[in-house]
Amino acid sequence: MSSQPFGDTLRVVGIDPGSRLLGWGVVESHGSRLRHIDNGVIVPPVDADLPSRLLYLHQGVVQVITDYQPNCAAVEDVFLAKNAQSALKLGQARGVALLAAAVFRLPVFEYAPTSIKRSVVGNGRADKHQVQQMVRALLGLAETAQEDASDALAVAICHCHQLPFERALKNRVRPATNKRTR
Repeated sequence: MSSQPFGDTLRVVGIDPGSRLLGWGVVESHGSRLRHIDNGVIVPPVDADLPSRLLYLHQGVVQVITDYQPNCAAVEDVFLAKNAQSALKLGQARGVALLAAAVFRLPVFEYAPTSIKRSVVGNGRADKHQVQQMVRALLGLAETAQEDASDALAVAICHCHQLPFERALKNRVRPATNKRTR
């Protein structure tokens, strides 16, 4: 599945899911150049129950996709949470983000936190501050984005960094032709 159906410019929405805060960031990639489009955090009402928060998050992601028209979505994969309840809620938040992408038939690419850190910082064990500073440098941001938004931008950057490998693989591997002889 290719994330770049038309031309050389790709617009990626990166998503850092969470049930209380969901970070998003939109980045364009043209060759090796990256361009920051926008970023933010979707914050459901604090007093809302879980189903209402999930609906709010889903509607927010749908709005981001509608507003910015990305070619694909890159989502941070589930990591081992401190407890099962946290992992379950994180999985549910990821689910609504994936559903929003599916509504628009966007290809979705998932990346582990260590892969994102390695792609952006060069070290899979980088801390949050290092990731934020590198996101700021790579995108030429005047200010450091809010933590969850910065994480989402890092996911988008990680996907953009994978594109040369995706293209190289696509160019090297040709589909087999089905030649039948009678």
